[in-house]
Amino acid sequence: MTKLLTVSLFGFMLLGAMSLPAQQAAPQVDTRMYEIINGVSAERIEAGIRTLAGFGTRNTFSDTVSNTRGIGAARRWVKAEFEKISADCGGCLEVFYQKDLVTKEMGGRVPHDAYVVNVVAVLRGTDNPNNYVMMSGDIDSRASNTMDFTTDAPGANDNASGMAGTIEAARVLSKYKFKNSIAFVGLSGEEQGLFGGAGLAKYAKENKWNILGVLNNDMIGNIEGVDGVIDNRTFRIFSEPTPANESDRARASRRFTGGEVDGNSRQLARYIHNQVLTYMPEMNPMMIYRLDRFGRGGHHRPFNDLGYPGVRIMEAHENYVRQHQDIREENGIKYGDVIEGVNFEYAKKLTAVNAISLAGLAWAPPAPEYVRIGGAVQPSTTLQWPESNDPDIAGYKLYWRLTTSPTWDNFIYVSGTNEYTLEGIVIDNYYFGVAAVGKDGNESTVVFPYQQLRMGRR
Repeated sequence: MTKLLTVSLFGFMLLGAMSLPAQQAAPQVDTRMYEIINGVSAERIEAGIRTLAGFGTRNTFSDTVSNTRGIGAARRWVKAEFEKISADCGGCLEVFYQKDLVTKEMGGRVPHDAYVVNVVAVLRGTDNPNNYVMMSGDIDSRASNTMDFTTDAPGANDNASGMAGTIEAARVLSKYKFKNSIAFVGLSGEEQGLFGGAGLAKYAKENKWNILGVLNNDMIGNIEGVDGVIDNRTFRIFSEPTPANESDRARASRRFTGGEVDGNSRQLARYIHNQVLTYMPEMNPMMIYRLDRFGRGGHHRPFNDLGYPGVRIMEAHENYVRQHQDIREENGIKYGDVIEGVNFEYAKKLTAVNAISLAGLAWAPPAPEYVRIGGAVQPSTTLQWPESNDPDIAGYKLYWRLTTSPTWDNFIYVSGTNEYTLEGIVIDNYYFGVAAVGKDGNESTVVFPYQQLRMGRR
């Protein structure tokens, strides 16, 4: 049966003294996150980057037969690394290839027909195995001419750094059990048109994966920007505002209720931002309000195209002389994406950012399926969400923020109820959301209330 609670503005300051059903306060932080952060190794990431860069070129259309050069050798090495991790944890990872044929007719960057092969390693969830959180890096690299699949293109930062970070996150997280599944993925075909991401997104859809979030890591190792800035603490989280496949009805509704920057990918970005502020306060996450860099793309986009929440995590200051360039020196400027341009400690930090975000989502209880909101022409706002019998849910956090704020700045914790009224909080002045909180302190992403609650007819 629905229980209705109210609280005044003064009551927020005295929440601990209020007589709320069940639990009085939200669970504390999960100390396992600090173990995860400390478990990430810069040395292992460096070794992975050096190995990947050592394959000469990893162009998607390069040699697939050699064991020392080309995309074939690189993807076999990635698969072998996942299999080693799985062997160390008693077979905890399900490792497999996922591939699709790409032909010359499919794009102007395809020099010949070839299979685009992804490497997938799944750490299966104990409670909700069909719920997935995903971390991806790109296996492939490119020279100045993306059609050139023979010239050396070590791709040390773009994107051996993201691939090595993904492997290291798999090693660290394989030591734990999670309620939801985690997929660690090496994607191919990124430089030729995001083919690997498109293939795996389609595979996920066909196999009915419930993807809670995709963390695409593309260039996480450079700290010296072409703008002259050297920064080893700041990084960017790119996210689009609303789902690309949303309905016309949902789009029209926002004209009257808001939510232009509150789609599932944006909530995922806010979740990562909050995890970093909670567990890694020395880092400076920048939430960038666009799908990707200006006019450019990344491997989270194909997942976004199908409605899955996905973001891009990357360095704050790019260096274009080290990106998509043949190795050479001109006018005293050294071009090329080589090992010397990668800061391994920085790559370690961004790998840890991913690891704690994956862990938090994989340990979190299911988010409310939907949230309803009411309060038009009222001096209060009411939120309602479906009742849940999940034994791991301790309660819920009700968030709100000014409509101009990028982050969820205020919350109140409740338990034993699925409806709550915020007295004195006028619906017109804020945006609202609800997240489920587990007994271990981990919480789901925030669910924005796109459905209206008819007051008096609950």
